[in-house]
Amino acid sequence: MILDQINKANDIHNIPLKDFPALAEEIRGFLIDHVSRTGGHLSANLGTVELTLALHNVLNFPEDKLIFDVGHQAYTHKILTGRKNEFDTLRQEGGLSGFPKRDESPCDAFDSGHSSDSISAGLGYVRARDLLGGSGRVVACIGDGALTGGMAYEAMNNAALLKTNFIIVLNDNTMSISPNVGGVSTYLGAIRTAQSYTGMKLKVTKGLNKIPKVGPKIVETVRRTKGSIKQLFIPGMMFENMGLTYLGPVDGHDMITMMRLFNEAKKVPGAVLVHVLTKKGKGYGPAEKEPDRFHGIGPFDVATGKPLSEEKGRSYTKWFQETMLELGKENPKLAAITAAMPSGTGLDAFAAACPDRFFDVGIAEEHAVSFAAGLSLGGMIPVVAVYSSFLQRGVDQIMQDVCMQNLHVIFAVDRAGIVGADGATHHGAFDLSYLTMCPNMTVMAPRDGEELALMLRYAVNDTEGPVAIRYPRGGAASLGIEPAAGRPPIARGRAEVLREGREVAVIALGSMVKTALEAAAALEKEGICPTIVNARFAKPLDEELLQRLSLSHSLIVTIEENVGSGGLGEHIGRFMALHSPDTCVRAFCLPDRFIPHGKTESLLKSCGLTSGGLSGAIREYVKIHGEQK
Repeated sequence: MILDQINKANDIHNIPLKDFPALAEEIRGFLIDHVSRTGGHLSANLGTVELTLALHNVLNFPEDKLIFDVGHQAYTHKILTGRKNEFDTLRQEGGLSGFPKRDESPCDAFDSGHSSDSISAGLGYVRARDLLGGSGRVVACIGDGALTGGMAYEAMNNAALLKTNFIIVLNDNTMSISPNVGGVSTYLGAIRTAQSYTGMKLKVTKGLNKIPKVGPKIVETVRRTKGSIKQLFIPGMMFENMGLTYLGPVDGHDMITMMRLFNEAKKVPGAVLVHVLTKKGKGYGPAEKEPDRFHGIGPFDVATGKPLSEEKGRSYTKWFQETMLELGKENPKLAAITAAMPSGTGLDAFAAACPDRFFDVGIAEEHAVSFAAGLSLGGMIPVVAVYSSFLQRGVDQIMQDVCMQNLHVIFAVDRAGIVGADGATHHGAFDLSYLTMCPNMTVMAPRDGEELALMLRYAVNDTEGPVAIRYPRGGAASLGIEPAAGRPPIARGRAEVLREGREVAVIALGSMVKTALEAAAALEKEGICPTIVNARFAKPLDEELLQRLSLSHSLIVTIEENVGSGGLGEHIGRFMALHSPDTCVRAFCLPDRFIPHGKTESLLKSCGLTSGGLSGAIREYVKIHGEQK
């Protein structure tokens, strides 16, 4: 196999060009085989095999820097830089990350995971190179979906001032995770129809450069002329009007043409954008047919494309999806907003039933939040559904545009807490901290799917200001602890006492309620009976209950899937310090560090957020406390 010859960075330079198509197919087979066993981001990587091969052919690593926006598409880059033998550990704890990681290889220039930042990072590399007298090439590879994020345009605006080379590769596959929407998508669609321009430009440039003395000057003049003939072929000329040289579009699966274009781009004394057209999922039928499903997928059967294991029971996202659909039919003022993830957040059903009240704003979380503020001021009730780690990109807008004006905007914060194989950039470890710091914000977390439905109904029908409901990825099965009278209704700032005990009280939030109940069951066999509280609200706190607990319990333990700083435990600790300083408070929370990828259960165990860790701490306290008595 040709792939056997690729064992370290730059081995690609020893492969004859005639063997590149066969190598591309070998890499595709390698990716399908390995991702089918480990899970991972498949469709984006299948679509960028030839693009990555072409870039590696014209670059040298690690001297040159290749920055992948988001990083979903970096698998081929990892293979070509000596990591193919580690792919059995892909996204496994202690194994190969699914994203570029600088501590994995010097060939990874930037730790990726979120969208629209590659041009900014690349521009920083270029400025540092020029200031320090370096000579390496810098390439930022950004997808068309990421161009819906405003940060990309801030960077391009700044990059237009460059007088030295900086290559931006626009990987245009018409999708982010879901199909792209909006003006940028329409604009790029118009460019795609003008592919004949690329061939014409290359021929004209080549011909003019052959003219002695004056030819190169003519080429440079044409390149810098805004009103050039290119206006006839490409509507708008957005990129060149911003000050960037534009090359393309080019077939992203034609490696020879891409190499030629990249080598031309290396000659440009400034920022140059190379527009590459790729097909997401290319080479694997199921992924080509359903690229969104294969964007991030668990282990699957290669022959059929079907998952090897189905999710058991309804997930929190499914509960949210069904409740939003019901509320949308009941209330004509309810609107839903997503940032390029209608399926991932569960809003696809609402979009189908209420299309006029559904808004996919693209990868633009900041805009989504301020847009929701405007909807609210206009009389609508907007629900912004977004993953926890992505919502943190809109913290300023949450604070200034929603909370400061005390607007009725609801944030459905999916994937809160540990999410598993995607790792540090995707864990929802900070949302309680940045949401509870906002004045006027109400923050809730359900213990199961039914409680999520109750909270969403409460947020829509019974509140007036900003509300956030955070819930984890995965199953939302009932804990089977409902009293005969049924669940108590959701009331602002009121917790739910699940079992009365003595001496020790455990206040658990959201996903950790199950853990607290399991710990209590183990302790009860030893004669230790802690009180178990479902906090329901991280803000406002149930101060009346806290005061009551302090009178009959010497220890209050909090447990949450959030970092300690700004979390539930810190807020309860502050309250007790002011009102009952003799009551001991111990917080179980995520550590003050970025948590790597791995299985959720294993990561929670390493953080001490297990029933065994909780029961052990309570057991030790009761032992010491009893001896003191």
